[in-house]
Amino acid sequence: MKRNWLLTLAFILILALVAGCAGSGGNDGGSSSGEGATADQPFAGRTLSYWSPFSGDSQLWDKERIAAFTKETGIKVDVQFIEPDGGLSNGKLLTAISGGTAPDLVETSAPARGYNFAAQDSLMPWDDYLPAIGFEDGSVMPGFKDLMKYDGKTYLVPQDSNVLLLYYNTKMFEEAGLDPNKPPATLAELDEYAAKLTKVSDGKIEQLGFIPWVDNGGDAFTWLWMFGSPIYDPVAKKLVLSDDKSVETFKWMNSYAQKYDPAKLKSFTSGFGGMFSPDHPFMTGKIAMTLTGNWFTNALKIYAPDVQYKVAKIPTPPGGREGGSPLNSNVFMIPKGSKNVDLAAEFVKFALKPEINGNNFDIWRSIPVTDAKFDEVSWTKNNDEIYKVERELANSPNSGHPGLTPVSSQLADEIVQLRDNVIYNNKDPKPLLEALQDKLQKEIDKQ
Repeated sequence: MKRNWLLTLAFILILALVAGCAGSGGNDGGSSSGEGATADQPFAGRTLSYWSPFSGDSQLWDKERIAAFTKETGIKVDVQFIEPDGGLSNGKLLTAISGGTAPDLVETSAPARGYNFAAQDSLMPWDDYLPAIGFEDGSVMPGFKDLMKYDGKTYLVPQDSNVLLLYYNTKMFEEAGLDPNKPPATLAELDEYAAKLTKVSDGKIEQLGFIPWVDNGGDAFTWLWMFGSPIYDPVAKKLVLSDDKSVETFKWMNSYAQKYDPAKLKSFTSGFGGMFSPDHPFMTGKIAMTLTGNWFTNALKIYAPDVQYKVAKIPTPPGGREGGSPLNSNVFMIPKGSKNVDLAAEFVKFALKPEINGNNFDIWRSIPVTDAKFDEVSWTKNNDEIYKVERELANSPNSGHPGLTPVSSQLADEIVQLRDNVIYNNKDPKPLLEALQDKLQKEIDKQ
């Protein structure tokens, strides 16, 4: 009996040892070795599950980055490209987390939605891995600090960021009698210029100076941010949507709809191509000014190299966030259930290398998240005028990531619906904002 018991105990210990070896390399930061691992490539032979938000040219860039990562580390990457934001808005990521099939790493181009996942306790914190990936969160510019942390823990690590700019066609400015070296600086000037740049013949729109909700002006929080709306008070944990600034935001947008007829505007914009398309309205001369990100300079270079344009900071109303910009960062997240957090950290460490991220900056004119790193970017070294504006915007105290709330995803979707109800149905925004604020505040209070 005693001998049998000892044999049984030995067998149990062997099973425990085997199980421990098989389970290493996961969330507990165990052994990193895999088949083919070497001193130079300690993680070789293992596989990282990675979800990327990119499409088009950005996807090609990410594939090249992944190939370079595998070559350097020996880590295989099982990548899924899930548009438009890495599976956040279409429910795929939440389903995967709930079902125990979450990827090891997700990159998203929708930082507010990523923040929402952190607030829902659907992500794992990065804090223990920040030293390993060489990320010093204390060095980031002010506009990034609120994004990265929730309840004191770091859940989102930014790869890079983007600012929004007012693009304007200098040739169309001259034809309208406007000085191309003096872009609109205030909202009143923007409206004035837009009217002068608009052409309507026999009731038919031929050219518009500006449409507030086209391109990134149509993002849920862009104009709320620029008008100075608080949107959310993180200290009181209260939504602030029905204030005067928020109401004025939608009234201003609706003024364009009512001036040019919402039905005609809808018809006019229905044929617009995307930003990386030769049919984009700024490229075809259908609109003279548009609000979008720094990446659009690359689109213009590829698809409309003959278009003469300049950029300016976003015009604001009195009391708005003058000299600022909504920031749109690409961020890395670790979903709950990640089995290879150490591999996720290795990928992010690689992605943040100057020579890897530098290539990203060169193509898209995107920006680093620390001011000092601007000096390493080729645009800065070449004294590029547009990049100077981007750096000023990135460092502005009026720049940040709007819409960071525990209900960011739902709020973004409903804000867009509310806006469409205002501009296409001429609804009063005040009661709509009050109703939305009450509805989503109840969801926040439950958390």
